[in-house]
Amino acid sequence: MACTTILVGKLASYDGSTMIARTDDGHFDVKKTIVVNPEDQKNEYTSVIGHRKVTLPDNPMRYTASPSVDPKEGIWAASGINEANVGMTATETITSNPRVLGADPYVVYKAKTDTEEEQPGGLGEEDLVVLVLPYIHSAREGVKRLGALLEEYGTYEANGIGFNDADEVWWLETIGGHHWMARRVKDEEYVIMPNRLGIDFFDFEDAYGEQENFMCSADLKEFTEKYHLNLNQGEEFNPRYAYGSHSDADHIYNNPRGWFMARYFNPNTYVWDGPNADIRPEYDDIPWALVPEKKITPEDVKYILSSYYQGTPYNPYQKAEDPRKGIYRPIGISRTGITVLCQIRGYMPKELQGIEWITYSSNAFNAMIPLYTNVTSLPKYVSEVALDVSTENFYWASRLIGLLADPHYGAAIQDVERYQNAVACGAHRILNEYDAKMTDSNDMSLCQEANEAVCAMAKTETVKALNKLTLTASEHMKNGYSRADN
Repeated sequence: MACTTILVGKLASYDGSTMIARTDDGHFDVKKTIVVNPEDQKNEYTSVIGHRKVTLPDNPMRYTASPSVDPKEGIWAASGINEANVGMTATETITSNPRVLGADPYVVYKAKTDTEEEQPGGLGEEDLVVLVLPYIHSAREGVKRLGALLEEYGTYEANGIGFNDADEVWWLETIGGHHWMARRVKDEEYVIMPNRLGIDFFDFEDAYGEQENFMCSADLKEFTEKYHLNLNQGEEFNPRYAYGSHSDADHIYNNPRGWFMARYFNPNTYVWDGPNADIRPEYDDIPWALVPEKKITPEDVKYILSSYYQGTPYNPYQKAEDPRKGIYRPIGISRTGITVLCQIRGYMPKELQGIEWITYSSNAFNAMIPLYTNVTSLPKYVSEVALDVSTENFYWASRLIGLLADPHYGAAIQDVERYQNAVACGAHRILNEYDAKMTDSNDMSLCQEANEAVCAMAKTETVKALNKLTLTASEHMKNGYSRADN
């Protein structure tokens, strides 16, 4: 599944929180957001795609999840925050190469035949949140638990997974069927991940020793040496060369997204545009992590994960005819199911640290709302979603806004931006109000009330936007006619 991820260390964020966010870019997947309570978490898990059975630990914790409404291909829980205030987003599809996969092939399900027994497959995006998030108390624990599962069961695909707690952010990438590596995001840095293996430096000495900033599968160094995977000139090890890709698809599908993200957060660090650019959209070596020129807010994350190369010749909505128009894959693509930003605010009481910002469908036209995760259920506006179109839930209402705005971009974008701003302002107002109420009263049960208030505000603003955009779309129908048209 093609997705885009951003990770933000606590000193790179506006308030000292850690943030991890990812667009879940399936094929128009209908999504909802729920709370999974301990009694709802089964002890025996069976994956749909891999047909893999996994026995789970006792005493799972409560966690949020954003599963697919149609369970035909599994749960696909996407992202969440558990009651220990650990966030997880799983997964971003990344890349590999034939040398890696020839040495450690993916673990692919094979059905029973007349001559062979059934062979279960490995784990994949369908499974990982459910298997990991209820059982971890820190981002580091998340890396270790997931790493152990990968080594035991393997995987049938290449994936990147983010974890955050109040202090740390970690990123794990799978390598072949059973191997993996993980790197801690420095507190002052942010990370950009556009669908390719991203980690651009790895320290085996730390990973095999103190594990302060790096971890990996037990034999990754030996595996790399045995199969001659290290392509680096010199002593510094760049995993992109060893385990990743260098393809034409990267140059038009993946790298330009990294270029636009880094260009937004570091406009003066490099020359990004023109014939003398330091870094161009198709450049393979865009840094994995950078120190931003200003601190990053949830609105920055929403904007960059909504972007489609505004202000560049690659913008598909620009009026000017340019041969470069629309040649690169947008970040805010049409088929997104859900985008989740897991924010852990270490400066707040533990009951108020976890905030999950969510938005559905194409980010170019939707709005993002924050929900407290210290609850046993979420409002119906986000948790009760069916496969049929309806304006009574945030998923379908958001998708309708995109459908109305996209074909009439020039006439609609101003109303879309006003809608997005109104929801963002209302969201921060309600968060500030309830943070103060609960801190002063120590009544954490108000988290549920706050979430209802956020969803009520979002529904009101969304209906207003739908009304305006429906009129705009009606006015631009091709079968319109008046006598003045003669």
